[in-house]
Amino acid sequence: MNADWDVTTLLEGMVRDLRPHVDPEQTAMIGIFTGGVWIAQALHRALGLKTALGQLDISFYRDDFSQIGLHPQVRASDLPFAVDGRSIILVDDVLYTGRTIRAAMNEIFDYGRPANILLAVLVDRGGHEIPVAADIAALRLNAAAGGQIKLRGPDPLRLELLTSPRTAS
Repeated sequence: MNADWDVTTLLEGMVRDLRPHVDPEQTAMIGIFTGGVWIAQALHRALGLKTALGQLDISFYRDDFSQIGLHPQVRASDLPFAVDGRSIILVDDVLYTGRTIRAAMNEIFDYGRPANILLAVLVDRGGHEIPVAADIAALRLNAAAGGQIKLRGPDPLRLELLTSPRTAS
């Protein structure tokens, strides 16, 4: 099942909500591979941030790494700026359990101690297992257990709501 969400419109709303929190000269942005990087690239451009975009692959920081193993497309993280004392916007595509965000923050703190981290996500689908909340979410849903929300892209970006045969009615 495909839902009909216009990602461009959702991104415009995120830019509007983020603008009061941004100093284009000082604020840094980090996207989480893969979908979070796609979203961060669009936001970074629209907000006119001067600091180069950072990218995180949190594969080795996941608390379930020993259970799920290595993802076949592990990428190198790249934070091309000093983290210490910096305001950071952390971007992901879909917030679900909160474990990806926890892993991303662990990795960021390995680089230094930021002044603050603001979490911006395209979709907050509910179902958090740990206390992580998005500061900015373009779309808040209560997706059914077993369902998945996937960002496809990078060009064009589109959201898909996938339901497993057991949860579809």
